[in-house]
Amino acid sequence: MDDFIRRLPKCELHLHLEGTLEPAMASAFAGRHGTGEPDLLEARPGTFSGLSDFLAAYYAAMKGLQTEADFYELTSAYLETARHQGVVYAELFFDPQAHTARGVGFDAVVSGIHRAQQDARDRGGPDTALIMCFLRDEPVSSAVETLAQSLPYRARGWILGVGLDSDERGNPPEKFAGVFADARAAGYRLTMHCDPRQDDSLAHLWQCLDLVGVERIDHGLECLADTRLTEEIARRRIGLTACPLSNLRLYGTLMADAVTELLARGVLVSLHSDDPAYFGGYIADNFEAVQEASGLTRSDLARLAKNAFSASWLTAGRTRSYLAAVDEHSGA
Repeated sequence: MDDFIRRLPKCELHLHLEGTLEPAMASAFAGRHGTGEPDLLEARPGTFSGLSDFLAAYYAAMKGLQTEADFYELTSAYLETARHQGVVYAELFFDPQAHTARGVGFDAVVSGIHRAQQDARDRGGPDTALIMCFLRDEPVSSAVETLAQSLPYRARGWILGVGLDSDERGNPPEKFAGVFADARAAGYRLTMHCDPRQDDSLAHLWQCLDLVGVERIDHGLECLADTRLTEEIARRRIGLTACPLSNLRLYGTLMADAVTELLARGVLVSLHSDDPAYFGGYIADNFEAVQEASGLTRSDLARLAKNAFSASWLTAGRTRSYLAAVDEHSGA
């Protein structure tokens, strides 16, 4: 089964590039630029006491990311790992505000990432696109400014979509409805995080659907508490990007039962790795953890993989090609 999972063609839709900053690389960057951080090799616990606890470690580690070369190195390292994990296509998150607020230029961030994306394609993959996330615990004005900074890169085709991440407490989707409307008008695709175990989760999920009009929801498993909401997500074919090992490290459970229930209800749920340098595993590791916990069959795993491609922002023709590759691998 492990070999089947590793070789299964996969699409990664919920992956924060800054969350792939492994401790050794974080320490090297901190030493290179003299950011004065403590020894980051020892700063990551096995579990976190919730989203805010994780975010404190996440933002501290990324202070060492300073130059275009750093972002190239970070992205290249992830893409090589992803290739070995069976990823053939990914839509990658990045958090520009977390860097520009420290004086790092927007161009240095995006150019470093883009160059690594190109080099990975030249080496045979994986192919990737880029999603710029707004930090929901920053003022809306900062998101508006960041959107404006991004538009030249959107025009070049370097950035495909926008998302919303960071601390959800007191920062509902409706807070950013205006900037997301502007992003849609600029040609961006739309997704938003709705993390597990947050206050007002159901209200936030409804806002994503009916106020913002997102095409995907990152996490989103709390929808199961509202039958009508779950049915609406299934009807609209809104993808939910579940991150089991993230759930385990933050909330003490893989939420594998929620994944299997969503599959049974016809929801376009899929598996991803979120911030793998913090949560103990990349995408194939997440597939393996859910399979071991729930006894999913090869057919179930192939369906999860196909759901990700179906929820991606690939062209219809490329989607069909990847779906056929999954069927070929699984003997469907």
